[in-house]
Amino acid sequence: MNPAGAVVIYVIWWWIVFLAVLPRNVQGRWEAPDDGVEGADPGAPTDPQLKQKAWLATKIAFVFWAITAAIIVSGVFNFRG
Repeated sequence: MNPAGAVVIYVIWWWIVFLAVLPRNVQGRWEAPDDGVEGADPGAPTDPQLKQKAWLATKIAFVFWAITAAIIVSGVFNFRG
Protein backbone atom coordinates (compact mmCIF):
# COMPACT_ATOMS: atom_id res chain seq x y z
CA MET A 1 0.00 0.00 0.00
CA ASN A 2 1.46 3.34 -1.00
CA PRO A 3 1.24 6.44 1.26
CA ALA A 4 -1.41 8.13 -0.87
CA GLY A 5 -3.62 5.05 -0.66
CA ALA A 6 -3.13 4.90 3.10
CA VAL A 7 -4.20 8.53 3.47
CA VAL A 8 -7.26 8.03 1.27
CA ILE A 9 -8.34 4.98 3.26
CA TYR A 10 -7.88 6.87 6.54
CA VAL A 11 -9.90 9.88 5.31
CA ILE A 12 -12.73 7.61 4.19
CA TRP A 13 -12.77 5.83 7.56
CA TRP A 14 -12.62 9.17 9.40
CA TRP A 15 -15.67 10.57 7.61
CA ILE A 16 -17.67 7.36 8.10
CA VAL A 17 -16.89 7.31 11.81
CA PHE A 18 -17.42 11.06 12.23
CA LEU A 19 -20.86 10.89 10.67
CA ALA A 20 -21.65 7.90 12.92
CA VAL A 21 -20.64 9.67 16.17
CA LEU A 22 -22.12 13.04 15.22
CA PRO A 23 -25.60 12.40 16.68
CA ARG A 24 -24.23 11.24 20.06
CA ASN A 25 -25.32 13.28 23.12
CA VAL A 26 -27.12 15.96 21.13
CA GLN A 27 -29.83 18.01 22.77
CA GLY A 28 -32.04 20.05 20.48
CA ARG A 29 -33.10 23.61 21.28
CA TRP A 30 -36.68 22.43 21.77
CA GLU A 31 -35.44 20.12 24.57
CA ALA A 32 -33.38 22.78 26.34
CA PRO A 33 -35.17 24.73 29.06
CA ASP A 34 -33.80 28.14 28.01
CA ASP A 35 -31.00 28.44 25.46
CA GLY A 36 -31.20 32.21 25.11
CA VAL A 37 -31.22 32.25 21.31
CA GLU A 38 -34.28 33.95 19.90
CA GLY A 39 -35.53 32.74 16.52
CA ALA A 40 -33.16 29.75 16.26
CA ASP A 41 -34.34 26.56 14.61
CA PRO A 42 -35.81 24.26 17.27
CA GLY A 43 -33.97 21.24 15.82
CA ALA A 44 -30.56 22.90 16.05
CA PRO A 45 -28.30 21.47 18.76
CA THR A 46 -27.59 23.59 21.83
CA ASP A 47 -24.04 22.28 22.25
CA PRO A 48 -22.85 20.03 19.39
CA GLN A 49 -19.41 19.27 20.98
CA LEU A 50 -17.76 19.00 17.58
CA LYS A 51 -14.19 19.09 18.89
CA GLN A 52 -14.72 16.10 21.18
CA LYS A 53 -16.52 14.21 18.44
CA ALA A 54 -13.73 14.92 15.95
CA TRP A 55 -11.15 13.55 18.39
CA LEU A 56 -13.29 10.49 19.04
CA ALA A 57 -13.68 9.94 15.30
CA THR A 58 -9.90 10.32 14.85
CA LYS A 59 -9.15 7.65 17.46
CA ILE A 60 -11.76 5.17 16.21
CA ALA A 61 -10.85 5.74 12.56
CA PHE A 62 -7.19 5.04 13.35
CA VAL A 63 -8.14 1.64 14.77
CA PHE A 64 -10.24 0.80 11.70
CA TRP A 65 -7.50 2.10 9.40
CA ALA A 66 -4.85 -0.03 11.16
CA ILE A 67 -6.99 -3.15 10.77
CA THR A 68 -7.64 -2.34 7.10
CA ALA A 69 -3.96 -1.61 6.44
CA ALA A 70 -2.91 -4.85 8.15
CA ILE A 71 -5.31 -6.85 5.99
CA ILE A 72 -4.09 -5.16 2.80
CA VAL A 73 -0.38 -5.50 3.64
CA SER A 74 -0.70 -9.10 4.82
CA GLY A 75 -2.02 -10.20 1.44
CA VAL A 76 -5.08 -12.01 2.80
CA PHE A 77 -7.04 -10.43 -0.03
CA ASN A 78 -5.44 -9.88 -3.39
CA PHE A 79 -6.60 -6.50 -4.70
CA ARG A 80 -4.32 -6.56 -7.75
CA GLY A 81 -6.27 -9.12 -9.72
